[in-house]
Amino acid sequence: MSGRVLLILLLAYIFNFIDRQIIGVLAVPIKAEFGLSDSALGNLGIAFGIFYAAIALPIAWLADRKSRVNIIAAAVAVWSLFTAACGLVQTYGQLVVARMGVAVGEAGGIAPAYSLVADYYPKEKRARALAFYSLGIPIGSALGVFFGGWLSSHLSWRMAFLIVGLAGLPAALLIKLLVPEPARGRFDPAPADASSSEAPPASAVARVLLFNPSFWLLSFGAAFGSILGYGLIFWLPSFFHRSFGLSQADVGWYYGSIVLVGGVAGTWLGGWIGDRVGPSRPGRYALIPAICFVITAPTFAAGAFAPNLYVAWLLFTIGQMLALAWLGPVISAIQHIVAPAMRATASASFLFVNNLIGIAFGIKFLGWMSTRLGAAYGEDSLRYSILFGLGFYLLSAAIYFVAARRLEKDWIG
Repeated sequence: MSGRVLLILLLAYIFNFIDRQIIGVLAVPIKAEFGLSDSALGNLGIAFGIFYAAIALPIAWLADRKSRVNIIAAAVAVWSLFTAACGLVQTYGQLVVARMGVAVGEAGGIAPAYSLVADYYPKEKRARALAFYSLGIPIGSALGVFFGGWLSSHLSWRMAFLIVGLAGLPAALLIKLLVPEPARGRFDPAPADASSSEAPPASAVARVLLFNPSFWLLSFGAAFGSILGYGLIFWLPSFFHRSFGLSQADVGWYYGSIVLVGGVAGTWLGGWIGDRVGPSRPGRYALIPAICFVITAPTFAAGAFAPNLYVAWLLFTIGQMLALAWLGPVISAIQHIVAPAMRATASASFLFVNNLIGIAFGIKFLGWMSTRLGAAYGEDSLRYSILFGLGFYLLSAAIYFVAARRLEKDWIG
């Protein structure tokens, strides 16, 4: 049962990231059609990030009280339909509104799913289970890049949105029909006070999180890492097109293979290591991303200045692997620093910080920096924008090193 549920949730998460990241590989034809600068194109990230962050918290509050399965199924349907709507827009403003709709749907799908997975797997298997679920990020991102590039070069960028958007609707039906709602906290120690197993008021959850240092350290560590994570996956297709001369179709398979190979390896390996070394020493859940991000920054820097596409592929693939190793350990740790009845809201609060900073600022920052550097570096402005932005990985690593020392004090079990 748990394996089937995890596979269905993974399928939905794959479509989540196909629909979220396809915009990156379609940025080149969209920019050309609407006559946009890099900075203006980056505003799509701000619109998406703000709406995603704003709607996620009330949906998660509801998920701690009502059926998480129904909420996830509805969310999948909403983001799929709005992705398809992106293919029907006639102006840049309409595209911004459609991407806001995608954000509203996606905001309702992830935090409830984290909570659901935590109730299907015991704590010694959660990092791997959540890492497996998180494979939706690299697989979905890779498929979004690949199909986006292929469909836009053979049909149009509008048809790419329509096809991948409508393809996600069956996943909503599968969730509704085949995923049972489990008892909350069924693998966790029974609370001393039976009433504490019920969802507490939002104000009570806010107080718990506000005075939990580990929550803030994990959230900001993820957020600063995600500035580059979301920024790179949006801008690297344009970078490979400009600085390495790849065509739209070639960018799809080239960058798609980087995200798929590196992302899958890193996501799974991070979760596996987390389950091996974390349960006895919770601080190691934060130590894993800290070490990985220290290595990620110079690896990506070397890839940006690689002498040819083959060397660049190897370095960016290794960098992608290291950059996504945080997912399983950190998401698992978030489930262990609050009571089971608070998990969906805690996860949404974590995602609020992560996505508001990561999506909204990351995409905008690299685009803004590229525009500022355009006079000095021309078509290579994105290369140097990426180079300067890699400092956020080092900042994230520093935060995680601090979190590793604090996490054991805030661990619930």
